[in-house]
Amino acid sequence: MTVTKFQDLPLADRDREWDGSAADKRVRDWADAEDSPDAAYRDAHLWYDGDKPGNFGSYKLLIADVVGGKLTAVPRGIMAAGGVVDGARGGVKIPEDEVPRVKAHLARYYEKMGDTPPWER
Repeated sequence: MTVTKFQDLPLADRDREWDGSAADKRVRDWADAEDSPDAAYRDAHLWYDGDKPGNFGSYKLLIADVVGGKLTAVPRGIMAAGGVVDGARGGVKIPEDEVPRVKAHLARYYEKMGDTPPWER
């Protein structure tokens, strides 16, 4: 189990729509990860199961999309992930001891957006 390394991706416009399924398809295509996940695909997520890195289902908390040919963090994706990690939107199954690191990762993007993470409000 592992939290991905902070990528400091550029931010999309705050009002950009977020469709995680569509974003995942674009990220797979951009990363050339149609058959199996790779490092570029991993960079779009906050967490993955390091014991099963070859399974797409191992990757959780997608926060990025491909905008203008570049991997870009999407504020609404960040907020959706923040709500899930905070438990406001049902939660996601990741080891409890890794939640603080995921929150720290998210907090850096919230700061970049000029906002406060929901768990600090």
